[in-house]
Amino acid sequence: MSDAPGFRLGFTICYDVRFPALHRALAEAGAEVLAVPAAFTKPTGEAHWHVLLRARAIETGCFVLAAAQSGSHENGRQTYGHSIIIDPWGKVLAEIEAEGPGIAVADIDLGAVAEARGKVPALANARPFSLSVNHAGAS
Repeated sequence: MSDAPGFRLGFTICYDVRFPALHRALAEAGAEVLAVPAAFTKPTGEAHWHVLLRARAIETGCFVLAAAQSGSHENGRQTYGHSIIIDPWGKVLAEIEAEGPGIAVADIDLGAVAEARGKVPALANARPFSLSVNHAGAS
């Protein structure tokens, strides 16, 4: 977490996007913008990149800025790319769809954070959950 000029910035990386509790903790600590640099492989990127990032934006009411490595690599690995900027309501504001270098730019109105969190107060209404599972007798 870092204080940037005018807002709080939370940081995660790549695989962390699969852990909503981490992003929630950053939002609860005051993050309004989440930075998520990544190198998703082509198959997992095509299947999960957009939906996971949009979910993290919606769940936290944060802007998500996700810089993504793309292309074919020396070891044969292919990364998906699709650097993206998402608003707190889950709307894609900018995306680099072509493979290769590029810059995604979008205007960010931090008022949208409070607005989204007001419409869906999931952070404010959070409560702890516990689940006990009895594995005795399971086949």
